[in-house]
Amino acid sequence: MEWKDIVKKSYNYDFYHTWQYHQIATEGEPIMFIYRLGKDFIAFPLLKREIPETTLLDLTSVYGYSGPLSNLPFTKLSKQMIANFKSEFINYLQMNNYVTVFARLHPYFNQLAMMNTFDGIHHNGKTVVIDLKESLEEQRARYQKRLINKIDRLKRLGFYIKEDNSPAAIKQFINIYTENMNRVEANSFYMFSEKYFKSLIAAEEFNSKLLFVYFENKPVCGAIVTFTHKIVQCYLMGTCTEYLKYSPSKLMNDEIAILGRKLGMHYFNLGGGLGFKEDSLFYFKTSFTDLHLEYKTWRFIVDQKKYNLLSSKNNIPEDKIDFFPLYRYENKIVETEQFQDLKSIA
Repeated sequence: MEWKDIVKKSYNYDFYHTWQYHQIATEGEPIMFIYRLGKDFIAFPLLKREIPETTLLDLTSVYGYSGPLSNLPFTKLSKQMIANFKSEFINYLQMNNYVTVFARLHPYFNQLAMMNTFDGIHHNGKTVVIDLKESLEEQRARYQKRLINKIDRLKRLGFYIKEDNSPAAIKQFINIYTENMNRVEANSFYMFSEKYFKSLIAAEEFNSKLLFVYFENKPVCGAIVTFTHKIVQCYLMGTCTEYLKYSPSKLMNDEIAILGRKLGMHYFNLGGGLGFKEDSLFYFKTSFTDLHLEYKTWRFIVDQKKYNLLSSKNNIPEDKIDFFPLYRYENKIVETEQFQDLKSIA
């Protein structure tokens, strides 16, 4: 399949780019725009959506960090190739009734070397990262002292980590995760089906593991962790309400970093705060490391006149809310376009 082949041949990619991850997305129909020049290529995986009550379309990216791909580092792409890609892509959008494109760019891949040629690059905030190329001792030297004491205490009390990808374990994780999401009053967008969880665990295009923190032989914290092309991510995590006071997620993150090194990963992406704001979740993550990367999105308007007409129906001034595209905003909608990092609340 061409999609899988493109991803495999890309200089950098994450599990968010894969065909299998796009297949389980519920936000739209997966499409990939590919431009080739000789043996080189630029590709952009996206999700196509119909705009309700119109014949118009828009594009968005999957939940997570994605953006464009290439077989070359973006800094090595020629100006001519970038210009050709831009021209062909915009022409495709205009010819096929697209109004906007929204894409979450990957903070690790320097996609801005190409994307800065487009209008609409938007600064969203910061994502927190542990550098696994450092030694474990160097990593833990970055920990806040209270964090080290907390992890040591968890170990003394008998908390431990174990992997379990069995059907029974998946059901246990779903129960923990669902309880977690109900507790924080998460939108229904974050309430995934059992098929969704099973598809993540069984994926062949990326390595995915289901890990648990146990206490007295009972799973009290669970996480689906991905290992793809040198990047490890705790994609979904939940903690049993009864055990929140112990903060077992701190032990989970410490152990994930150890496992990531064993599997040859270079970075452990912790994500950001809610809506990538510097909130309590963000500061919890920065207790592990002081290394941050800039997270940006691409908010591109193909047809300004149609965008203004669609957005005017909501009667919301653009300077009053940070949401794109504005015509999809509803008062109680989950702001998926802002990529709120609810997935890792524990």
